[in-house]
Amino acid sequence: MSRVPVRVDEPVLTQQAMEDLGSNPAPEDTIGSVIGRRLARRTALRGLFGAAATGVLPTALPGRARAQAQLPTEGGSTLGFHGLPHSSGPDSVVPEGYEIQTLMRWGDPVLPGAPAFDPANQTPEAQALQFGYNNDYLDFFPLPKGTKGGEHGLLVVNHEYTNPELMFPGLGNARAARTCSTAAQVRTQMMAHGASVVEIRRENGRWAPVAGGTMNRRITAETAMRISGPAAGHERLRTAADPTGTRVLGTLNNCAGGNTPWGTVLIAEENFNYYFGGEAVTTGAQAAAYKRYGLVRDPQFPWLRHEPRFDVGLEPNEPNRFGWVVEFDPYDPDSQPVKRTALGRFKHEGCTHALAPDGRVVIYMGDDERFDYVYKFVTARPWNPGDPAGNRDLLDNGTLMVARFHDDGTLDWLPLTYGEGPLTEANGFRSQGDVVIEARRAADLLGATPMDRPEDVETNPVNGRVYVMLTNNGSRRPDRLDAPNPRPNNHHGHALEIIPPGNCDHAARTARWEIFLMAGQPGTSAGAAYHRAVGAESGWLSCPDNCAFDSKGRIWIATDGAPTAAKVADGLYAADTDGEGRALTRRFYAAPQGAEVCGPLIGPGDRTVFLAVQHPGEDAESTFENPSTRWPDFRPDMPPRPSVIAIVRKDGGVVGS
Repeated sequence: MSRVPVRVDEPVLTQQAMEDLGSNPAPEDTIGSVIGRRLARRTALRGLFGAAATGVLPTALPGRARAQAQLPTEGGSTLGFHGLPHSSGPDSVVPEGYEIQTLMRWGDPVLPGAPAFDPANQTPEAQALQFGYNNDYLDFFPLPKGTKGGEHGLLVVNHEYTNPELMFPGLGNARAARTCSTAAQVRTQMMAHGASVVEIRRENGRWAPVAGGTMNRRITAETAMRISGPAAGHERLRTAADPTGTRVLGTLNNCAGGNTPWGTVLIAEENFNYYFGGEAVTTGAQAAAYKRYGLVRDPQFPWLRHEPRFDVGLEPNEPNRFGWVVEFDPYDPDSQPVKRTALGRFKHEGCTHALAPDGRVVIYMGDDERFDYVYKFVTARPWNPGDPAGNRDLLDNGTLMVARFHDDGTLDWLPLTYGEGPLTEANGFRSQGDVVIEARRAADLLGATPMDRPEDVETNPVNGRVYVMLTNNGSRRPDRLDAPNPRPNNHHGHALEIIPPGNCDHAARTARWEIFLMAGQPGTSAGAAYHRAVGAESGWLSCPDNCAFDSKGRIWIATDGAPTAAKVADGLYAADTDGEGRALTRRFYAAPQGAEVCGPLIGPGDRTVFLAVQHPGEDAESTFENPSTRWPDFRPDMPPRPSVIAIVRKDGGVVGS
């Protein structure tokens, strides 16, 4: 998610301009132009939602409105629920026959001694024991460890960022709250970041936290972590507090994530630039590197006014210690999280794994910025199920790669390896540590394909294909397009499929790619006729963000930004990935006012859809005292609370059936 809080102390910028602060300054060959040239030459438009199978062939020319294709109806989909109409309101909505169970809310107790949530009297000490804010990525680890299919386990939740205007009384709207948060309120926000681990169980049809869960955990912006991999000990990671460059306090802006075959969780640091600032951002020795990652003098969260380590003039290397993937063991609350620098430093949106035929582990990642890239990491050694200790540092050695898409429907994975091609001392790279610290610049030099905000990148366990959510890109100009392809000023986004050789060789250096869907309302959004919506009134989506797959291989897509792009609430949509129902999306969940839908997770036996609903009430003039919604409690003494929900069928059956 790249939703950007209101800037302070600088001229008012549009949301698009704010999100472009770290954007690739000189994209060479955008994904839009690649799609255009490729599909203009191809006669079989299979990638556009399997057109050959459905008989739907879109027509489009750059510079003029696209003709609306004949859209298929609900026939052919394997989904058994009626899609929701588009709506916007203070409460959330699910289809008939389903119910919402609120599982965890901001401020709920996690650790022993946590006080009851008191929104009028919050403290950092209390928040460190309570469920954090703006829940994002979700994962489920079964209990006992190693079992399958049971409805008892550990729920792992990322906490991305905070909305102080909705957290604390008396701060006013979002703009005012950025400047008047007290030192104690900043510390409370720091404790609301990171991650939570909560033991949960389903009994008598209802999900609930297990009281006194012994594996429960809170990770915050001050949790001690180890730095490993090629950047560990690098001079650009050393600070006064850590002259070794191997220890760091905390993790920030954790968005989507992933897990490993050996049972650990991967949480991904995204918009870390929101927290670091000061005059040295534009004048110091690392000013160019700061700019490529979007650092500004007055950051979105001006913590530096109370926490000196966020002032780059005092600690110029502290920003380099963020923007990584963090690994930890959810089953061991005393284990130390590790920042795995071999996976590269950028605005990580997810880090999901697949296995190559030889057992090597492949991690797919997106860099969530306009005109940035899709990456993967391939371990040097295979995973060994019989040697847990040998897998412990598997992510420290391997090859980081970035994608270059070609017109003919193929792509190359380009290694970001020190000493190869332009990644040499002549271009400022003296080691692999330099390469991973400045992974964006390294990918620039290799000629990777600039994308339209690559967010979640997930492998479908049934068909072996990799799905890339490209949320939007309002900055793409018509002169970068070729027909037929995604529209310029792509406010609605699209999704791609990457097909590895044999649908399984994820370690290969080449692959094929196809378009899965183009988002937007058919017939009204230019080019959106490519989207195989279930009826023009309700099935279409805007701004795909995260995705998940059920045991049938159907895709579930969560959206972020639809209220702005399409004037409809964000939500969760489902579709088949093959057959007649391919890309025929149906709306399954509608979020409350101001909220974004994150972390879709299909629970054990496909009987639950877990969702993270973050920043309910995040509207321009919402305040703690007068929010646009009080979801989910709807009590006059409670502000809106980011929450994890479980959606189940009332009859206990399989969701989506």
